[in-house]
Amino acid sequence: MPALRSWVFSVAILASGSACASGGPLGIDHRLHYDDSGIWKRTNQNALMYGTIFTVAGGALAFGDQDKLGDTFWRSVDALVITSVGTEAMKYAFQRERPSQTSNPDRFFAGSHAKSFPSGEVAAISAAVTPFIANYGEDHPAVYALALLPAYDAVARMKVRAHWQSDVLIGAAIGTGVGLWSAHRNSPLIIGWLPGGFQVGFIHHFK
Repeated sequence: MPALRSWVFSVAILASGSACASGGPLGIDHRLHYDDSGIWKRTNQNALMYGTIFTVAGGALAFGDQDKLGDTFWRSVDALVITSVGTEAMKYAFQRERPSQTSNPDRFFAGSHAKSFPSGEVAAISAAVTPFIANYGEDHPAVYALALLPAYDAVARMKVRAHWQSDVLIGAAIGTGVGLWSAHRNSPLIIGWLPGGFQVGFIHHFK
């Protein structure tokens, strides 16, 4: 997955530049200059996150599991749900304070108010796009551009001091890993728990 690897390295370079002091589990964590304007604005991040959720859920319901596209949407649903549950559990376990709460990147186990590690949004978006990249990237290289979505969100989350560098990098690794696992399963997981009508999809049902 060269595109996924390259965007992780790009985020790492952007994140680690001009550091005055670094820390955290990877030794690269520091605050970025605060910027909640332009493309980094929090409302744009929300639009990307909710747009991802609605696109994945809507595509899965519309196409069902009757063809490659619908199957990929359902694998994306699997990855998105499992990643979201997993990262939320990790936030409660590690209780790391956000850069907006402290200048010390080593503040773990600080209480239930601290939910910086890992980045759930970056993980979720990475998980959502990975099955599409895995299934279509080789034949349609333009699909690799989907990797820009979690890369953008990673930088944006750091810009508004919601996450440290290690938060977004580890979040991306988790999402990508779960996405690859989902893409290579014999069949989508969640759709197997639902009534058969979901396998048909709205588009095929009303043809």
